[in-house]
Order: sequence, then C-alpha cells, then structure tokens
Amino acid sequence: MTQQALAGKTGVVFGVANKRSIAWAIAQAWAAAGARLIFNYQGERLKENVEELTAAFGEKTPSFPCDVSSDAEIKTFFEKVRGETDRVDLLLHSVAFAPKEALEGDFVSTTREAFRVAHDISAYSLVPLAREVAPMMTNGGSIVAMTYYGSEKVVPHYNVMGVAKASLEASARYLAYDLGPKKIRVNCISAGAVQTLAARGISGFSQMLKHYQERAPLKRSCDPSELGATGVFLASDAAAAITGQVIYVDGGYQIMGM
Repeated sequence: MTQQALAGKTGVVFGVANKRSIAWAIAQAWAAAGARLIFNYQGERLKENVEELTAAFGEKTPSFPCDVSSDAEIKTFFEKVRGETDRVDLLLHSVAFAPKEALEGDFVSTTREAFRVAHDISAYSLVPLAREVAPMMTNGGSIVAMTYYGSEKVVPHYNVMGVAKASLEASARYLAYDLGPKKIRVNCISAGAVQTLAARGISGFSQMLKHYQERAPLKRSCDPSELGATGVFLASDAAAAITGQVIYVDGGYQIMGM
C-alpha cells in the first residue's frame, strides 16, 4: 500500500469511544493514508474523548452527535456532514451494544428487549447509515463494518451479540448487492480478540485471548494497527473488486477446527 492510498478521500467514522477503540485504530490509519475524517460521538459524555483524540490530527476535525438508534439523529448528522463536504468516499461502522446482563449468563435467558436492542444498534444501524451516505458517494465508495467470529460459531457468553453480528454480516451482503451498481463496496472486518473496553465487558475475555495464543496458526490474535492496515486496504482502490466479504484478521484462528 502506498503511503497516501486514501489521499483526497473523505471518510465518516462511527464508533470511537476511547483510544483503545478499534474504530480509533482504523481512523488513525485512514488519516495517515491521507483521508480527511468526520466523526460521530454518542452523547456529551463521549464528545470530550473524541475531540481530545482527533486533536492529534492538527486541524479542527469535525465531530457531531449521533445516536444510531435514532433515525432523526442519523438524518441530522448527515445534514451536518453535507455542511462540511459534498462528497464522502468512506464510512466505518464500528458500533455494537447489548445490555450487560445479556453477555453474562446463557443465551437461552436472552430477553426480548435485549435481543431487540442488540440487533437495532449492532446490526440494523448499518442500514440507515448506508442509506444516508450512499447519495454522497458520488464517485463510488467503501463501507466497512466491524464484526467478530462469534457470528458463525458459538463463543460462550458472547450470546446475543453473536446473533446480532450474524445479522450485521448478512446485512452487509445485501447492502453490497443493492449498492454495487453505484460502485459502493460493503465489507466486514472480523477482528480477533483485542483488548478494548467493549471486550472487557465479555465474561471470560482473558481466557479467550489465551485460547488464540494456543490455537491460532500465528499463535496470537491481532494488533489494532493490523486492523487499521486492513481498513486502509478495504477503503482503497486496491480492493476495488472486493465487496460483500468478511475479512478475518485473527492470526488464522477462524480456519481451525480443533
């Protein structure tokens, strides 16, 4: 990849919460590759975090509030984006949430409300974001969503989030079909276990990390910088013929049967 693979491109980043966020690792990589970025933040509590991080880019980086569970907020967010740029080339969806209790017990105990919330925020939100950004992707574009292997195999305690990630991956495929004629590509990055704030909310996460070190062909999971590099690849013209795919960045863990 050339140093400025994304020069002249504008990207919108959803999901930065703090410096450990996978979204932040990808945003940094996109910026280093030459992209100009616009960020969302969810609520005033995270506004300060996002602004503090984006200050590292030097110039004033735009960030606007957007709770992805609200169609009205999504609409308002993209109105503000249109005030900053007339074209968007990249969008990162790194947003997921399930009530804490749904990630602790058994999947069979998942309440109707926990199921609804997990799917609304973690899966459905990709659809309205794609719908709003697509008309701005006048020169084609790349939409990247973050997923995890719990979408296709059982990871104890990942529970309803695994089911929501399966829905996210299927949604990405259908969006890839719908948006393909506009030269808009939609792909997912399936990250191995990474030390993030969200991951620490999953019961037994440290054992999960150890399992990667024992079982993955590369004897490890992945670094945030490697997720960033994959994010740059999928956002760049080097991936111009890749859409509707799940790219695994997990030390090869996904290929193993035992």
